[in-house]
Amino acid sequence: MDIGVISVRYARALLKSATDAKIEQQVYAEMQQIAKSYIEVPQLRSTIDNPMLSKDKKQALLLTAAGRKPSDLMKVFIGLVLKEDRESVMQFIANSYVTLYRQQKNVIRGRLITAAAVSPETEQKMRQMVESKTNGTVEFESQVNPDIIGGFILEYDTYRMDASVKTKLNSILNTLRK
Repeated sequence: MDIGVISVRYARALLKSATDAKIEQQVYAEMQQIAKSYIEVPQLRSTIDNPMLSKDKKQALLLTAAGRKPSDLMKVFIGLVLKEDRESVMQFIANSYVTLYRQQKNVIRGRLITAAAVSPETEQKMRQMVESKTNGTVEFESQVNPDIIGGFILEYDTYRMDASVKTKLNSILNTLRK
């Protein structure tokens, strides 16, 4: 069976259980943490895939990857994944859950890049602007990149607004070269 199909089925079942228990947001945070753990610790995947490692140790590793105090549902879910020998697709299950949760809750990821750090009030105004345009909730990530000289770059969904000084200067330079 296809890894994508398997991971989506498990993720969908977990989302339904979490929604019924009214803890889907907590499970969302835990699944984000698991996905992040796989990226930040590349050895996690090979360790979890190791057939010589006991299921108990794999469960302890995955619960640690889920965060400080995983929910009871997460404990049961990880136990089920291990019982069914699906631990090799856990990273995909985590990513699928995050995607399904965002679709269900209309959560949009956004990124604001500025030349210098902005105040929380400015960041909040940008978030509200994006939320009003998308009619959804925005998970906002702010980055500082001095290379853009000034202004900002706002990205969300498939939209990109580049109001950076660097881009404007490059545009003027290209016009002068013609």
